[in-house]
Amino acid sequence: MNGAQTKTEIIMAYGHELIQATHETTFEITKEKILTPRGDCIIAVRADKSVADLSREFKELAKKRGAEITIIIESDGEKETIRAYGDPRLTLTHPEDIVIRKSTFVCSRTLAVKADKAAKDLSRKLIEKLRNPNGKVKITLTVKS
Repeated sequence: MNGAQTKTEIIMAYGHELIQATHETTFEITKEKILTPRGDCIIAVRADKSVADLSREFKELAKKRGAEITIIIESDGEKETIRAYGDPRLTLTHPEDIVIRKSTFVCSRTLAVKADKAAKDLSRKLIEKLRNPNGKVKITLTVKS
């Protein structure tokens, strides 16, 4: 890619004892503090950013056709990398959540589409770490366009 631009954002969040990570098509990071058993796509809570909080530069790159987005999730020595894509339809306006999807569905919470992993595909060793409510979770988002 000639003149490819890259922008990285770091999000800090926490685990939660009710994290299941069994959803087949998405995973979510939220600023919410409470998690119910219905939230089977949520992998981290108490995040310090939602899609609305990402930098203008990051959002602009993510909205370019063919933008590649890499998501790295790290907690207590476990690490997972997910590859996904941006989309010109992204609004990136939701004040609480960040959702990564295997599908091409887009709403205000969507950060990336056509992901190669959903919650159920994440390493169970990582999910065990994410069940620790005191465990810090570092999420590194990198967009390349």
